[in-house]
Amino acid sequence: MVSKYILMAIILSGLVTWIPRMIPFILAKYKGLPAIVERFLKFLPVSIIFALILSSVVTGKVGSFPQIKWLDFLAVFPTAFVAFRYRNLVGTVIFGVALIAVLRLVF
Repeated sequence: MVSKYILMAIILSGLVTWIPRMIPFILAKYKGLPAIVERFLKFLPVSIIFALILSSVVTGKVGSFPQIKWLDFLAVFPTAFVAFRYRNLVGTVIFGVALIAVLRLVF
């Protein structure tokens, strides 16, 4: 059985890692972004986003062909659908993390 001390340590550790990651999303949604940041984001090429996604789905070793991480690759498509359908960044991130967690648990 888990003691109250360990359970509290786990909960507080989770909050300490979760809060700094969520604050930017919350501030961007309710407070808005500065005009210069919005201008920059409008010119952010799709190729950069694609490169970020590709680098997380493919691993490479010197002297061999790239290997696809199939679970991560399968999670890209439903997560992209949620992103385009609902246009909610926090919801998309939560959905993607939950989906990859379920896929890794099952497979």
